[in-house]
Amino acid sequence: MKILTIEKLEVGVAGKKILKGLDIEINSGELHAIMGPNGSGKSTLANALAGYPAFTIISGTAKLKGKDLFSMSPEQRAREGLFLAFQYPIEIQGVNTAYFLKAALNEQRKYRNLEEIDAFEFLEILKSKASKLGISDNLLNRSINYGFSGGEKKRLEMLQLLLLSPDLAILDETDSGLDIDSLKVIADAINSVRSSENAQLVITHYQRLLDYVVPDRVHVLYKGRIIKSDGPELAKEIEKRGYDYLINDLQPEIEPVNT
Repeated sequence: MKILTIEKLEVGVAGKKILKGLDIEINSGELHAIMGPNGSGKSTLANALAGYPAFTIISGTAKLKGKDLFSMSPEQRAREGLFLAFQYPIEIQGVNTAYFLKAALNEQRKYRNLEEIDAFEFLEILKSKASKLGISDNLLNRSINYGFSGGEKKRLEMLQLLLLSPDLAILDETDSGLDIDSLKVIADAINSVRSSENAQLVITHYQRLLDYVVPDRVHVLYKGRIIKSDGPELAKEIEKRGYDYLINDLQPEIEPVNT
């Protein structure tokens, strides 16, 4: 089953075209990685798919399980099974983390015509999954991400991933700023939700996450275009030689188009 299908996608922000004709197809059971230097458009892609209003869809299509993503509100996209782990998770003071997670899970279950989970059952599920990520009860009882370290914020993103089990998880540089122990915890969480029924799109600068989360396909994004796609060996090659070798080799093919 095709989980995500993107065709000829062009996206702009503040009057500037950032993505310039992307084509990506991710099938169920697959994990794809998008790599590229700063300013390539990686986070633009993630935010456009999630429905962040600052990003304008100029042309092209994106479908989640055959349904038009761009005709849906951000809330509808989440209900349909799209999940975005932010590069910089925001702090929401005054909103209790555990209550927020319970509301999110029950909203999803309601949309799927499932019974809501009561407080006692949810607490048992929450603590079980939180313990796998090294998240303490203290953090769960605080405001969302308020006063959390960078690593704690990323672990909370992964807790949401484990609870919601989305059809498509978009992970925007979830590995940035993590020490090796936290990186392994994050990788274990990603691997634990992989199945033949869902898909993941991992956005990263570096190979190190992909040592633990092995992708089926790696795409290199540069100046708003995918300039090369290959298997996991492509990420290893980039780690050894950097992006310059690839960009220089392909330069005649990737000259920027006037916009």
